[in-house]
Amino acid sequence: MGKSVQKITENVSLIASADTWIEGLAIQQLIKTSELSGMHRVAGMPDLHPGRGYPIGAAFFTTNRVYPALVGNDIGCGMSFWQTSAKVSKVSLDKFAKKFEHVEESLDDSWSETIASRKCAKGITTDSYDRALGTIGGGNHFAEFQAIDEVYDQAALEYLGLNKRQLQLLVHSGSRGLGQSILVEHISKHNHNGLLVEGADVGDSFQDYIRKHDEAVRWAELNRELIALRFLDSIRAKGDCVLDINHNLVSAQNIDGREGWLHRKGATPSDKGYVVIPGSRGDYSYLVKPLCSNGDALKVSLFSLAHGAGRKWKRGECHGRLGHKYKREDLYRTALGSRVVCGNKELLYDEAPQAYKKCETVIKDMVDAGLIELVAKLRPVLTFKTNGDCSS
Repeated sequence: MGKSVQKITENVSLIASADTWIEGLAIQQLIKTSELSGMHRVAGMPDLHPGRGYPIGAAFFTTNRVYPALVGNDIGCGMSFWQTSAKVSKVSLDKFAKKFEHVEESLDDSWSETIASRKCAKGITTDSYDRALGTIGGGNHFAEFQAIDEVYDQAALEYLGLNKRQLQLLVHSGSRGLGQSILVEHISKHNHNGLLVEGADVGDSFQDYIRKHDEAVRWAELNRELIALRFLDSIRAKGDCVLDINHNLVSAQNIDGREGWLHRKGATPSDKGYVVIPGSRGDYSYLVKPLCSNGDALKVSLFSLAHGAGRKWKRGECHGRLGHKYKREDLYRTALGSRVVCGNKELLYDEAPQAYKKCETVIKDMVDAGLIELVAKLRPVLTFKTNGDCSS
């Protein structure tokens, strides 16, 4: 097994070297979660950081019990990666940054047919949150145009149909208010208790949650597709979806010969093909190939990878840490020469590159653990967060 695997307790592992900084509270939450009824094994990723009661950047394997609170409110949150028809060499950042005026508004009637056909194809029946389809949302969600900066595996790049001259698009979003409503409904009925999967006490609660959860996952996938299409439309380009991976979900899984349920909270599946691990808006992202041959490492990591660089600082304290060093205008440009569109002052500081770990260290831990091989390094060109309230 790789040198970046730490055993915290008998059933808690951490995919991170001793040099990787992990907040103590995140480890405490990881251990506390391992004590839940029916919990068989827990794995923290190198981007592990504290959440509201449960850690983010972790995977949890249970038997005979599902915990909706571990998945959280943004069911189906994930990343989709698109290659656009636009050329990197043709991008003028000053002009480019002005093209996204309307990407946060609800999709107008011209999208109705597309939405209806896509929903039908995905088996989505709920229409309560249609107004949010195609919108990014807040927090750490984004749409980012990227350039392939360095290639480590040309054959893999060609297999995926990627061209270094083309502009790429990475979309990070989830199920918006739909996922939130599902979690709120569960907590109002069951608090944070898990739902029994089998046994005399099992009612309809488990099946009802799984049905709604699975639809929210499909809704989130559709949401990312529509976000990508409207961003492509804004720059008058076409695009092809190269991959789409969810990192907040629960699914049936067999591990160590046990049938159970694998919960991922900010953990990217390593058993679904190539994935992108994003850095902060001022850092590189990495396209990687999960290694399926390292059986021991895969089991210890619960078939999961980091979903990003991982936060260093809590939201709400970033402005205090950075406000005396950086004016607002300074944060619209990054050290890598990319541009940031973010009209919300708090979000601009909360999502500053300084608030995150270096993505390179997270990637190195997973390479050293024998979990991934690098395919390409991706440089941010323009990151869109929100047009927000530009006067605040």
